[in-house]
Amino acid sequence: MINETAPDFIAKAYYNGNFKDLRLADYRGKWVVLFFYPADFTFVCPTELEGFADDYQKFKDKNAEILSVSVDSEYVHKAWAESDQRISKVKYPLIADRKKEISRAYGVLNEASGNSHRGLFIIDPDGIIKYFVVTDDSVGRSTDETFRVLTALQTGGLCPVNWHEGKETLKV
Repeated sequence: MINETAPDFIAKAYYNGNFKDLRLADYRGKWVVLFFYPADFTFVCPTELEGFADDYQKFKDKNAEILSVSVDSEYVHKAWAESDQRISKVKYPLIADRKKEISRAYGVLNEASGNSHRGLFIIDPDGIIKYFVVTDDSVGRSTDETFRVLTALQTGGLCPVNWHEGKETLKV
């Protein structure tokens, strides 16, 4: 999927206290951090959503939008946000993938459980997938590493191992 166009989708989302129809193509011109998680009302998932909520402004300052996806409905997302203080902090869209079409398109659907695996995709402003990682459901992702990779991709240069913003890129 690297350097391929990200599969577009139209879906319902719970976003800042409202229900919204959301389309990935509407985010062209911005970087997108699209992450999938197994399910609402679980153990590891709220820690990830809270982590991205805590760092949301940092990503926005880099012209990036965060979008989260699970197979739960927008109504379940709303109930979760209203009942869990960690999720109430989320200011980015919680996208509903009830038909599991988005999860399948991105190759992260766990057919056995019916939930999405933990998949994370960084999509450039032209809608091209530049990075993705899929992990076991038991391990939460690092928002710091996601931000580091986003920043590295935005340099357009060659970034060595453990590169961080402010360091030199490699010269060819």
